[in-house]
Amino acid sequence: MAQHRPRAQRQRRGRELCRAVEPLWARRLSARIARVEPGGRWFPAIGGMTLRPDLAIIAANVAPGARVLDIGCGDGALMAALRDTRQVDARGLELDAGNVAAAVARGLSVVQGDADRDLADYPDASFDYAILSQTLQTARAPDVVLDHLLRIGRQAFVSFPNFAHWRVRASLLWGGRMPVTRLLPERWYDTPNIHHVTVDDFRAFVKERGVTVEGAWFLSDGKATTSAAANFLAEHAVFLLRR
Repeated sequence: MAQHRPRAQRQRRGRELCRAVEPLWARRLSARIARVEPGGRWFPAIGGMTLRPDLAIIAANVAPGARVLDIGCGDGALMAALRDTRQVDARGLELDAGNVAAAVARGLSVVQGDADRDLADYPDASFDYAILSQTLQTARAPDVVLDHLLRIGRQAFVSFPNFAHWRVRASLLWGGRMPVTRLLPERWYDTPNIHHVTVDDFRAFVKERGVTVEGAWFLSDGKATTSAAANFLAEHAVFLLRR
């Protein structure tokens, strides 16, 4: 990532609602999609695919034949996996034109749009699942985006980086500076992450909203970690929600 890009470009990127790209996820789950139980056990579920760990969890827990909307779908990797292994009817919304073109080249139904503006156009309960992966923290109004997610989908998957992870805490405590880690590789002035959320923040938020948590998975180094200490140990979280 260039450290000296023009200011206007940095500001534009900060406003974009798109999936944050993180070196952590370059370590893919090889050979198969892995599934994780809420208790933290890994076990194989679907063969033949390679996905980012949070996407692998989502893919393994979507019901076959479902209608799915992937918001901030990137190049369509999750949608393609769901189509090929779960026979779902997958649709996508993505801001970046290059990613839209890549997804369409896979034969996927993806339109260019911004979740902060365009989710209001989708009818209520028009999908079985609405998915928001590694995008919540980049939204200008994450509460509004989540409300739309739960309105559009009968269930919703949300994944995000946990800003209370111990490495983030250590960077602030001992260094006195905003962290730059493998999880959060960009500096404070050049990051798309504008709403820093923790596992406990998110749990409290959905409880206040009367949202039911039907599943929760927590990851550190691409592997499952315990739910009890997730706010301290988890680098990333995946939640399955229902209104």
